[in-house]
Amino acid sequence: MSSKILYEKSLTNMSHVFEDREYAGRMLAKKLNRFKGKEPIILAIPSGGLPVGYAVARELNIPMDVIIPRKIQIPYNPEAGFGAVAPDGSIILNESLVRELRLTKEEIKILAKQVLEEIERRNRKFRGDRPSPNLIGKTVILVDDGLASGYTMLAAIKSVKKQKPKRTLVAVPTAPLDSARLVASQVNQLICLNIRRGPFFAVADAYQKWYDLDDGEVIEYIRRARKAGLST
Repeated sequence: MSSKILYEKSLTNMSHVFEDREYAGRMLAKKLNRFKGKEPIILAIPSGGLPVGYAVARELNIPMDVIIPRKIQIPYNPEAGFGAVAPDGSIILNESLVRELRLTKEEIKILAKQVLEEIERRNRKFRGDRPSPNLIGKTVILVDDGLASGYTMLAAIKSVKKQKPKRTLVAVPTAPLDSARLVASQVNQLICLNIRRGPFFAVADAYQKWYDLDDGEVIEYIRRARKAGLST
């Protein structure tokens, strides 16, 4: 295991270990307790990352905002992706998969543009006219409800690093080992409680209660963070 990865040994390879996303966030906060009341900022990835990020921010009394990277879908398999785009247009591609799919540069450009348009729509919906937080010299903790391939998180990391933070961390409840290693290589530290090995992985399998959040629920978590004085 990489020295950059902080994990919970007792949860390795286990399924259904978290009651729900907020419960997982509270468990993550215990691993981040050194930041309690200090200068980090949580950037949560919608949709599933909002309950986790909100719980971490509330437990540590640190501000939370959102960052909206999205996967670039494989044209005939929208559940899968071959890369991801961040709000600033940063693109991360799974190069081996791109070669396997035989996608041209023009096809990738068109698909990435469509994803960026959707990101901009969601950004307006979730953030309104609020400016993005200033990350220069800050410790940034990127939060989601889990990693799958890891490429969506990599796009978020690439975007954040352009803003010259002091440190970049990723905190997620669950991830497959290969994706954990991939993401950890790009940040100062990865905190992941439930690391699983094996050929089959689904983020949902870490949770007892799992469902897809709708946009209204995302907005409600943002509202709750503001009401609690946790917004940036």
